[in-house]
Amino acid sequence: MNLHNVLSEIEKTDPEIYERLDSRRSAMRSFAKIGGKLALAAVPIALGSMFKKAYGQTSNTIVGVLNYALTLEYLESEFYIMGVSAPGLIPAGTPAVAAITTIRDHEVAHVAFLKTAISSLGGSPVAKPGFDFTAGGAFANVFTNYDTFLAVSQTFEDTGVRAYKGRAGDLMSNNDVLTAALQIHAVEARHASHVRQMRKARGANVKPWITGKDSGIGAAVQASYNGEELTTQATVDITKFVSASAASEAFDEPLTADQVLAIVGPFIK
Repeated sequence: MNLHNVLSEIEKTDPEIYERLDSRRSAMRSFAKIGGKLALAAVPIALGSMFKKAYGQTSNTIVGVLNYALTLEYLESEFYIMGVSAPGLIPAGTPAVAAITTIRDHEVAHVAFLKTAISSLGGSPVAKPGFDFTAGGAFANVFTNYDTFLAVSQTFEDTGVRAYKGRAGDLMSNNDVLTAALQIHAVEARHASHVRQMRKARGANVKPWITGKDSGIGAAVQASYNGEELTTQATVDITKFVSASAASEAFDEPLTADQVLAIVGPFIK
């Protein structure tokens, strides 16, 4: 077995592998410490150790990420369940009824999937917490004023997109789970775009995508949008090719778990 070739093939798949390790030279030096016939027998173990160092993913890590996602999906599904049920909230006889109902059904499906996935990995799904969708009174009329409802909806969806992106790397050791998480991420992005278009149709100054760190809502939700104004990606200054607005719009920035939990904290009892 040619370890140089093995590492070269890994590098083609994951160009950043040596950033997660110390260096290519360090990786080869680690293998060189294993001598003679022992080396061939030890290759699978050594490779496994290398991957663990590079990615640091375990079943417990994956379950933790999925329970984190489940908490967010509980938040969204319960929000839309209550919104669809709120008398007179969604304008009757308009396309909004079907749109919000469909989003509700998507979020309910996400909850069901995540609970099943967690159980299949030997974990225990977290219990659904209590919610205060007024965020302590900041959105007191969330279920009586349709525009407020849409504004909170947009915030949840935009936050969800960034939240999934922020934890995707922790799922790389399980391709099935990673694929499903990215599929949910894509659907949340579609939700966000659609809700933004619904708000625009009602006069809100928003686009289907985020420009800079503008929420189109106000200071109460600014934490969900901070960081989106970046115009440099992988050391490339995108403003050399397009405007600063287009540069920020073309890329969506991840949020860390701590950032997301701080954002949704006021909505959880």
